[in-house]
Amino acid sequence: MANTSLLEHAIPVAPLKLIVMESALSLGNSVNSHLIQFRKSINNNVKNEPAFQGYLSSNYILDSACYRFGSGEGKAIINESIRGKDLFILTDVCNHSIPYKMNGLINYKSPDDHFQDLKRIISAVNGKAHRINVIMPFLYESRQHKRSGRESLDCAYAIEELANMGVTNLITFDAHDPKVQNAKPLTGFDNFTPPYQFIRALLNTEHDMIIDKDHMLVISPDEGALDRAVYFANVLGVDTGMFYKRRDYTKIVNGKNPIVAHEFLGDNVDGKDIIIIDDMISSGGSMIDTARQLKSMNARRVYICCTFGLFTDGMAKFDEAYEKGYFDKIVTTNLTYQIDDLKKRPYYVEADMSKFLASIIDFMNHDVSMAGVYTPTEKIHAVLDEYNKRETLFIQN
Repeated sequence: MANTSLLEHAIPVAPLKLIVMESALSLGNSVNSHLIQFRKSINNNVKNEPAFQGYLSSNYILDSACYRFGSGEGKAIINESIRGKDLFILTDVCNHSIPYKMNGLINYKSPDDHFQDLKRIISAVNGKAHRINVIMPFLYESRQHKRSGRESLDCAYAIEELANMGVTNLITFDAHDPKVQNAKPLTGFDNFTPPYQFIRALLNTEHDMIIDKDHMLVISPDEGALDRAVYFANVLGVDTGMFYKRRDYTKIVNGKNPIVAHEFLGDNVDGKDIIIIDDMISSGGSMIDTARQLKSMNARRVYICCTFGLFTDGMAKFDEAYEKGYFDKIVTTNLTYQIDDLKKRPYYVEADMSKFLASIIDFMNHDVSMAGVYTPTEKIHAVLDEYNKRETLFIQN
């Protein structure tokens, strides 16, 4: 947790409570456990004062639910008092595993269903909470963030809807385009990235990596991911490369121009470990093609690091690509739903974000500066130093 000493001298804005939507139960329970431990360990006089009853708790999750009628309509219910609470609502709009019955048929909730359930919960709050904060790791409709011709602006309109319903802060991760916050510029919008968790997960998995310009390269798979790749490379002290997508603008397939080829711009990759960093794996076709080209250029090992592993077309193509040696590891976070057998894959590594998310909630509840949380450069350097010392000792022995 980042700099807990700041919390020892801060007063919470209101009693903390979580509403964990059904779509984010696993992540929410883990976040709740971390919050309980944080509050127990913090050296803060506030937690013993009667005026701050509820600061220490064995459970911060509110009793709430979203129900569906047989017609497919729904309603939200909150079964505890929320008056005066600093409320954090956690939802995962990408969870496609939640069934409901409509006219006797089994349907599965889509992002639209999850977003509608979120609005139902906010409606059930009925203005009684001190503050409403929405944690939506994958920003709803974030891939439809700008207009080209006669198109909808779904993400911007969703942010405007939430603000008009009384949401004070929207917390998300690796937004496809953070500029979408301009849709409601006076509403809090916090966009976090997981580079620290990526490098930590990789170093815990691989024990013979040499992190310098001669042995490693960070690659952006397209122009949109270049900023995060440049930051990651600078913190690691290595160089950056980029692929750009050459598209056929004479055709439109599934609403977009098809990719003809991926062209590489960057330093020599021969014999180097490569980290490809991006915000998401959707179907995965572009990512696999990028990894294949890097291997054909004689890259030593290829690691794919993405915040959201959606795997919309299943795992078969990744299994095949791994068997062909196109990549060595895939690292994704647990911020979105993960299929049951994903963790069984020999190439999969999970970057756990629950402790980081709990620290964000705790800092926001105390109204403390988030500067140290936004830029984890020092934490990354500390992990690298520890790893390099361990490897030096290993070589000497």
